[in-house]
Amino acid sequence: MNAPADPLAWLMTLEGVPSALASARDGIDVVLRDRGLRRTSPETTAESLLRGAQASAVLEGSTSSLAEVRAGEGDEIAAAAVRISAELLSLMPVLRSQPLQALARLHVLAGQGSLPADRLGRPRDGDAATTLRALAGLITARTEAPALAVAAVVHADLATAGPFPSHNGMVARAAERLLLAARGVDEKSLVVPEAAHLALRAEYESNLRAWASGSSAGRHSWLLYAAEAYAAAAEASPLRRDAE
Repeated sequence: MNAPADPLAWLMTLEGVPSALASARDGIDVVLRDRGLRRTSPETTAESLLRGAQASAVLEGSTSSLAEVRAGEGDEIAAAAVRISAELLSLMPVLRSQPLQALARLHVLAGQGSLPADRLGRPRDGDAATTLRALAGLITARTEAPALAVAAVVHADLATAGPFPSHNGMVARAAERLLLAARGVDEKSLVVPEAAHLALRAEYESNLRAWASGSSAGRHSWLLYAAEAYAAAAEASPLRRDAE
């Protein structure tokens, strides 16, 4: 019996993408190895998650500053992002074995208080349910593509397809961070991809639109952007002195 086709083989043929992703991974590894091995602590992980939550909330429309979020005084959008960050790493084993359940839980955390209970964690409609099943299959599929590529594709698909009735961007960014942890790129979640997307906001939003177009040029553009963002995510880690 033939093995299933690699669903992400196509992206490894895109010019510049494999090398850009490899370079981004090298940058992450350098920060985690050189700055983190002796100084990593639960507090550092918590700080990274908090910074990510605040950045993701701003991208979702929050006006809360990092200081306000740290003090527990953020707005409703920031509170949703903090709820996700508090539970995120506990979802690693769920993502590996039951990715649909993990994605649904991310939406439950994001949507609490803003949606009726019967809409939390549920797809918008039948097409959205199909999208989520396809993403779950992608998360568990065997692929030669690097973990950074998987995280970037899942992020873009969630953000642009909008399968949940609210908070799709926030869920997409949380899923990206969760995948980076679950696939061993950053198990202690010390890099801050959300902060990178906020710092590169114009490029982030334009490249998501490019991905949504469905064109091969749009996909190429997003993946090259993602490599740039992952490099910036490493620089935004609280392990870096200049990230303070």
